[in-house]
Amino acid sequence: MASAAASVRLVSNFRRFSGLSRAAAISYTSICRPQNHSISTTSRNFSQPTPRAEKAKVTINYIMRDGSKVPVQSKIGENLLDIAIENDLDIDGFGACEGTLACSTCHLVFEQEVYDQLEEPTDEELDMLDLAFGLTDTSRLGCQVCVTKALDGLTVKVPEGVADARDV
Repeated sequence: MASAAASVRLVSNFRRFSGLSRAAAISYTSICRPQNHSISTTSRNFSQPTPRAEKAKVTINYIMRDGSKVPVQSKIGENLLDIAIENDLDIDGFGACEGTLACSTCHLVFEQEVYDQLEEPTDEELDMLDLAFGLTDTSRLGCQVCVTKALDGLTVKVPEGVADARDV
């Protein structure tokens, strides 16, 4: 009986403060008030993040100006300029504009087979390449070439000199 009296008081107080009708108050309190007063021991962790899958890595080989070969690991989707910077490759003047397509210092030379697999360069990239030192038919700007799984084992050559298109 004490429980019924407590429910009536709960509904009355709730109606007084909320302005709801008696039927609405009873409905609301029966939905919101637990029917079973036992304590639940089941815990759920909704705030724990699910682990994200690591992006696959590929190997990129840079042939430096002195002829040495430097292999580096990269995540798929990164561009060749960022890969060189993240791996602390010592290439004088490389990426002076930080990938904004405002210079030609990240100029790289590709093998013909690899060059044919790449997306077509944009007109803006071609304009910058016209000012690059040692331009070849397979030249591209590293900031414009993103790594794909198909490019795993790629070898790119850093030209012997650098010409900064911002100085022209």
